[in-house]
Amino acid sequence: MKRTPLVLSSLVALALISGGAWWLWSARADTKPSFRTQTVTLGDVEDTVSAVGVLQPLNYVDVGTQVSGQLRTINVDFGQRVEQGQLLAQIDPTIYEARVSADIANLQALRAQKTDKQVQLGLAERQFERQKNLLAGRATSQDAYDSAEAGRRSLQAQIAVLDAQIQQGESTLKSDQASLSYTKIYAPMTGTVVDITARQGQTLNANQSAPIVLRIADLDTMTVKTQVSEADVPKLNLGMTAYFTTLGQPDKRREGKLRQILPTPEVVNNVVLYSALFDVANPDKDLLTQMSAQVFFVISKAENLPVVPMAALRPLPQGKNRYALRVIENGEPVRRVVDVAASNRVNAAVATGLKPGDEVVIDMANARPAQGAAARPPRL
Repeated sequence: MKRTPLVLSSLVALALISGGAWWLWSARADTKPSFRTQTVTLGDVEDTVSAVGVLQPLNYVDVGTQVSGQLRTINVDFGQRVEQGQLLAQIDPTIYEARVSADIANLQALRAQKTDKQVQLGLAERQFERQKNLLAGRATSQDAYDSAEAGRRSLQAQIAVLDAQIQQGESTLKSDQASLSYTKIYAPMTGTVVDITARQGQTLNANQSAPIVLRIADLDTMTVKTQVSEADVPKLNLGMTAYFTTLGQPDKRREGKLRQILPTPEVVNNVVLYSALFDVANPDKDLLTQMSAQVFFVISKAENLPVVPMAALRPLPQGKNRYALRVIENGEPVRRVVDVAASNRVNAAVATGLKPGDEVVIDMANARPAQGAAARPPRL
C-alpha cells in the first residue's frame, strides 16, 4: 500500500513527458510551410485596351436636290438596294420645262433677227461699194458716201449684238436644261437606302439650304467608331489589331486594323475621349448602322505558351519582361527566372523558363513561422 503514491507519481511523469513530446512534434510540424500552387498549362494570353463603339457605313452619301419644287414621287423604300444611276425621286418639272421652252423660243427669235440683219447688211455692202465707185468718179457727194458707210457699220454692230444675245440665250438654255434634269434625282452610288428624310408631296427649297431627300450607304464595309479614354490613347498604334462583338452576337468576334485616330476629342461628363476608327467586312449584311460594339485593341498577344497567374510573378530589374517565381521541386519551392511574352492583369504567357505540368507557387499565405521567429514574407 505504501508503493501507491510512487506509482501514481511515475504515471504522472510519464504523461507529462508524452504530452511534451507531442507538443514539440506538432510545433515542428507547424513550422513546415504550406503553399497554394497551380499547375502550368498551355494557353493564350492577350493584353487589350477595351472601349465601346458604334457601327457606321464606311461609304455613304446624303442625296439631296439642287432645285426647288414639290417632291412628286419617291421611287425607293427603306432597306432597298439601288444601283448607281437608278432613278430615286422626281421633283415637279412644270416650271423648268416652261423655262426651257421660253429659252428655245427666245433663241429662235434672236436667230431670225440676225438673219434679217445679215440680209440688210448685204444690201448695205453693195450700196457702200456703189457710193465708193461714184465718189471716185466724182459722181456722188461725200455725204452720200459717208451715209452708206455708216449704214454698213451700224448693221455690222447690230449683228454683233445679236451674236452676243444668242450666246447668252444659249447659256441660259443650257442652265435651264440642267435645272430641268435636276428634277430627276439619280443614285450617285450603288448601295442600300438607309434613311429617307423627305416625304412625297413635300415642297423643297434649294435656295436656303440643300434639302436632303435620302441617304444611301454601302453596307459591304462598316466602320467601327470607338471612343477611347485619353489615358489609353498612347497605347494605340495605327495598324494594330482590333476586334469587337455586338450585343446580338456576343460570341462572334470580328477583327480589323486600326485605321485612324481623330485628333479632336469629345468631352463627355468631363471625360476626354478620342475617336479611333477601324473597318470590318460585312459580307452577310448582319452589321447595321448604329449598332453598339464592345471593342478590344490588342496591345500584345501570345498563343500556345505556358500560362501562370500574375500573382505568382515578381518583376526583376534586369529587363521589362523578366520575372521571378517559385516552382515546386521535390516538395520544396525553388526560385526560377522566366521571360514573359505577354501579360494582362490576370495571367501571363511565359516564353522561357517553364513547361506544362510545373507547379508554381501562387502565395505562401498559409505558411507559419517557426516558434519564437518573426513572420517574414518569402523572398524571390
